[in-house]
Formats: sequence, structure tokens, C-alpha cells
Amino acid sequence: MTVDISKFRHCKILVAGDLMIDKYVWGAVDRISPEAPVQVVSVTGEDNTLGGAGNVVNNLVALGALVQTVGVIGADANGKLLHQKLEDLGVDTSGVIEEQQRPTTIKTRIIAAHQHVLRIDRETKKDISTRSFKKLSRMVETMIPETDVVIISDYGKGLITASFLKNMVSVARRHNKIIVVDPKGMDYSRYRGASLVTPNAKEASLASGVDIVDKESLQRAGTEILDKSGIEKVLVTLGKDGMALFEPDKDPYKISAEARQIFDVSGAGDTVVAVLGLALAAGASFREAMQLANTAAGLVVGKVGTATVSRQELDQALKPSHDARNIKHIGLSDIGALTRGLKKKGRRIVLTNGCFDLLHAGHIAFFSKAKQLGDILIVAIDDDASVKKLKGAGRPVIQAAERVRILCALDVTDYVVVFSGEELTALIETIQPDVLAKGSNYKHETVYGHEIVEHYGGRVALIPISDDISSTKLIDKIKSPSQSG
Repeated sequence: MTVDISKFRHCKILVAGDLMIDKYVWGAVDRISPEAPVQVVSVTGEDNTLGGAGNVVNNLVALGALVQTVGVIGADANGKLLHQKLEDLGVDTSGVIEEQQRPTTIKTRIIAAHQHVLRIDRETKKDISTRSFKKLSRMVETMIPETDVVIISDYGKGLITASFLKNMVSVARRHNKIIVVDPKGMDYSRYRGASLVTPNAKEASLASGVDIVDKESLQRAGTEILDKSGIEKVLVTLGKDGMALFEPDKDPYKISAEARQIFDVSGAGDTVVAVLGLALAAGASFREAMQLANTAAGLVVGKVGTATVSRQELDQALKPSHDARNIKHIGLSDIGALTRGLKKKGRRIVLTNGCFDLLHAGHIAFFSKAKQLGDILIVAIDDDASVKKLKGAGRPVIQAAERVRILCALDVTDYVVVFSGEELTALIETIQPDVLAKGSNYKHETVYGHEIVEHYGGRVALIPISDDISSTKLIDKIKSPSQSG
């Protein structure tokens, strides 16, 4: 891999596409409405994030790019919110305009009792007005010469019309700019002249009319799109099976997916198109950009409710010594965003904490039982200073960095976080686990943080463990083998 990702901060990307707000409302259900046989959701929290083309922008900013955005919002409160979120990212929003009669696209997801109860869409798929088309076309003509790569993020909400596409592609090609398209619909000939289009397997099947079930049908589908669309290259993303690049007069170039524990594939497509565009802007070849996008997608699907990857994460993943499993290691500064994302997805979070020095069979059994209490298991471990304070001189036997690596290697653990003794209260308050799991050697009232967890509606679970095995006993046995009998 020869892509220099340090160049990303100098790259200027133009994103044209359907901007929207993803709204999450979560709460609890404890009764059925007396008015109709439906659940009554008592709301406990709300969150608004950038969706659609806005998520592509979010990915680019996370990677350090300079971003310009072209899109349409409504003259409403949601439009103001969306505009503010883009400005908060430091994005050039001069290409974002209001349409008086157009609602801002917002998708509201209701999540209760750890279930996705309902989604409410407020949107229109009506084409933008003639006035908006003319205004945006003039803007595009001035923006494209100053950008490195154009990304078109088509969600079928009325901005990416045939005429607007034709105008953008014409200007981009006149100025020798690469155009990367995340497509929508079945007629890819509307993207004629684009440098690269990035359908997933389902989208490629629909666009080609070929049901992709194996290597041969994949090749037929990719070739069909390439031959009939007038697009220079086609990159089909295949999820756990990797990616395949189709180019004229060449055999398909296929790469396998990066090995990752997959938690959530939502947003992976936005990450792929963002990294592809940015890598190409940094001077990478299409195949090099594809490899980098594949690595980034592997990082994103390893996160729950998180749809971006940072330049630092990507840089670390590209190092030869990188251990992919360490993606499970989460810093204290990131745990809040992670758990908010988990809750958006309705996942039950199980938290356990301890020293976990010299991991043994009892720990493995404990983790397995703890994981069964929810969907995601977060293991919080005391840092070295805390272990020494709790256990005395000579401990820990295994330093925190190595304990993290060992815990990350376990299939049953989803995330690992390191904390100091004085940070435990804040950690529990931030995570707000559904279940705080401890061993049966504790009593309910002696479990640290039980009041916090129960205040937020969670519970403490005491998991039966054997008193015959512990790290301390194993260490004592190693130190004094003659006492083992």
C-alpha cells in the first residue's frame, strides 16, 4: 500500500448529494395504550446525526479532508439543524441552499425495550426546482475547478437529477476531475461519464439484471454495467466477501474483506466512497484506493453505531505490526460516543470490570455467562497503578497493554477499556450499562456502582464462579510450587 494518508489534510473534496438528518428517539415501554393496541414509549433521550450525503461528509472530515458540500434543505427547523451540523464540522456550506416548499429529509427511528419499534420518514422525492437547478449548476461550475475529486452521493431524494448529473459530469471532465458515484436506482446510464460507480451486490444485481450468487454471475453483472452504462470503472462492494473492480479490457480485480468481527454494516458504503475519493485525490491508483477503502470498511463494520474512521485509526491499521483485534480497545474519550451508538441500535450493554491479571479458565467462563445477559460485552480493566494499589507489590503480573491484547483476542469480548481507580464512577455513568456483571464472590450491596446502574434502570447480575481458582491463587502457586502438593 503506497497511499500517503498524511496528504489527506491537503485534499479538497466536493460532495454533491442528498443531505438528511438521522434522528434517534429511544425510551422504555411499560404499558399498552388505552386508545389503541400499541406500545406507549416513554422517551428517555434523543439524538440527531448527519445522514445520507451528510454521512459521507462526516467521514471525509474525520479523515482530515477539506470538504465543500452541494445540496438542498428545507426552510424549516430541521434544515437549520442540518446546516449547523455541517458548519460545526468546518465544512464549506456555500453550496447548500434552501427550497421554501421542500421539507428537509429526516428519518426518525423509535427504539424502545432494545427493539427498533418504528421509523418515520419526512421527505420528498420530487426533483429540485428549476430555480434551484440553475443556482446549483452555477455554483458547481465555480467549485469543481478548485476541488480535487467530486463525490456524488445519490439517495434518490430529488437533487441528483439527470440534468444536474449531466452538468456536473461535463464540468468535471472538462477540468479533468475524477468523479466517484454512490448510485441509486436501476439505470446507471444516467451516470455516464463518471470515473467510478460503487454499487453493493444487491444494487449491482438490480442494475444489471443478473442475480449475483457466485463468481461467474458477479463477473457477468459487473461486465454488464460496465458495457451499458458508459461509466469508466465499476466497483462492486461485497460485504464480508470483499470488493471487485471492473475495468474495460481487464480481468476483474477482486480483494477479500479485511478480517474483522462485524457488529454493524450501516454506513460502510459511505465510508467506502469517502475513502476512495480521498485516496484518489491524494494520488493513489484506483486499485490502491480500493485496497485502502477495503481496510477502512473493515474498521467501520467493527464498530457499533459508528460510521466514521479517523486518519489515526487508518494509519494504525496499515502498519505491518497492526493487530486487527485491537480495534476492540476503546479509549475513555471514545466510550461515550460508542455507547450512545449502541443504544441507538437498541443493543443491551453488559459491563464488567476488574483487574483480570493472569487470565484463567474461570475468567473465560465468567465472560461467556456475562455475554449471554445482553448483546455487547464491555470489559473494563484497572490500569497498572490501580492493580498495584488493590493487589499489592508485584502486581500486576501482566501489564495493561498485554492484558488488553489478550482480552481483545477473545471472541466473547466486544470492547475493552482501561481505567484508573478514580475514573470508575465516571465510566459507569458514561456507559450506563443495562447489566453490571460481577462474580458471585460479591454481594449486591458491595458491587461498586450498583446505585448508579439501578438509578438509570439497569441491574446488577452476580454470576456463579468457583472459589477454587483465582489469579491470586495461581500466582501464589507459581511462586511456591512446593506448596501445590
